[in-house]
Amino acid sequence: MKPKVYFKTFGCRTNVFDSQVMMSALSDYEVTEIEGEADIVIVNSCTVTNGADVSVRGYINQMDKQGKKLFLTGCGAHTKGESLFGAGKIQGVFGPSEKMKINTLISQESRFYEIGDLNYIDDAIVDEFVGKSRAFIKIQEGCNFRCSYCIIPFVRGDARSMDEAKILEQIQRLASNGFGEFVLTGTNVGSYGQGEGRNIAELMKKMSLIRGVRRIRVGSLEPIQINESFREILSEPWLERHLHIAIQHSSDEMLRLMNRRNRHKSDEELFGMLHSKGFALGTDFIVGHPGESDAIWREAMENIRSLHLTHIHPFTYSKRDGTPSASMKPEVNGAVSSQRMAELNALIESNNYTFRKAMKAVPLEVLIESGEDNRYIGYDQFYNKVVIESNEDISGDWMTLEDYEVHNEYNMAKF
Repeated sequence: MKPKVYFKTFGCRTNVFDSQVMMSALSDYEVTEIEGEADIVIVNSCTVTNGADVSVRGYINQMDKQGKKLFLTGCGAHTKGESLFGAGKIQGVFGPSEKMKINTLISQESRFYEIGDLNYIDDAIVDEFVGKSRAFIKIQEGCNFRCSYCIIPFVRGDARSMDEAKILEQIQRLASNGFGEFVLTGTNVGSYGQGEGRNIAELMKKMSLIRGVRRIRVGSLEPIQINESFREILSEPWLERHLHIAIQHSSDEMLRLMNRRNRHKSDEELFGMLHSKGFALGTDFIVGHPGESDAIWREAMENIRSLHLTHIHPFTYSKRDGTPSASMKPEVNGAVSSQRMAELNALIESNNYTFRKAMKAVPLEVLIESGEDNRYIGYDQFYNKVVIESNEDISGDWMTLEDYEVHNEYNMAKF
C-alpha cells in the first residue's frame, strides 16, 4: 500500500496550482483529501502577512504533535523555512522551483533543505484538479513592481511568463476532462508576456477558441494592465463579468507612500467605465499602513464610494522585515485599524447587496462547486455566491437561474 499524502495549501491561487502540480508529480504515493488518514503532510505556505506566517506555524505545530511527517514549500519556505527546519519541526524544505522533484525529495531518508532559485519558469502540465470544479492556470511567476509594503518579489522573483503553447496545451487537456471554467493566476498575472510581444488579452482570445472553454476568470489585475488590448475583450461572452483590480488604497498620499503606480483619479475613471458595462468590481485594500492618519482615512472612504466596488479583499497592514514600509512612521494603532476595516467591509457588503438587487433581471450563469444535505453552493458570472436547494446531485453542473431570491450575503434558488 502506498503512503498517503495530504496537501495543506495556504494563500493564493498560485499556490493552489502549485499544489496540483505536486499532486500530479507523485508516483509512489497516494494523495488523500482527508487530513487524518495522511502519513505525510505537504505544507504549501504563504508569507504575505504576519498572520499568514502565524497560521502556517500553528498548523505545523498541530501536525507535529500528531506525529505527521512534514514538508514545507511555498513562499514561506524562503522566509521561515530555515528557522522551522532548524527547530526540527519539519523533515524537509523545498522552494517552489523544486516542486517537480517532490516524489524524489520526500522519499529521501535524510532531512533536506533545497530552496532552489527565483528564476525558474514552470513547464508542468496537469490533467486534473483534485476536489475542484474550476481549473487554476498559472501563466506567469514573479513581480517587477516594488510596492513598499510587499515581500512577495523577494520570495517569488522578478516577472517571467510561462510558454504560451504549454498554457494552451494545459487548457486543452483540462477542457477535454470536463473543466469549463478557467482561472488565470500568477504573482502579477496581468504582466503576462511583458517584454515578449505577448499580452494576457491575446492569450485569453486563444483560450476561448478551445472546445469546452465556457468561462475565463482572471485572478487579479493592476489598473494600468486594463489597457487597449484588454478593453477590446470586455464584451466577449466567455469573459467573467467580475474583475478584480488591485488598487491597495484610494488616497493618493497613501499610494505614494506605498510606492504604487495607480492614482485615484485614473482609478475612478477606469472603474466608472467598467461599472457602466455591467461589471462587478473587486479590489485589494490595505488598512492601517504607516502614515494613514484620520484625515487620510476620511479621504480614502470618500474616494472609495465613487469606485462602485462590489467585492473586496482587505488586509490589515502587516510589517514585513526588509521592506521600506517596515521603518515608516507613524504606525497605526491596531484597534483603529480594526475599526476602519469594519467600516470598509460594511460599505462593500452594502454595495454588493445593492448590485445584486439591481442585476435581478439578468439570468445567472452558475457553476456549482460543492454541496451536502441537498444544499449546493456555486458562483455566478459576477463572482457572487449562490445557494441552491436541490434533491438532485448537481455538483459540478452549470445552471442558468432566472428565478432566485436576493439575500443579504448571497442569492438563493431552488431546483
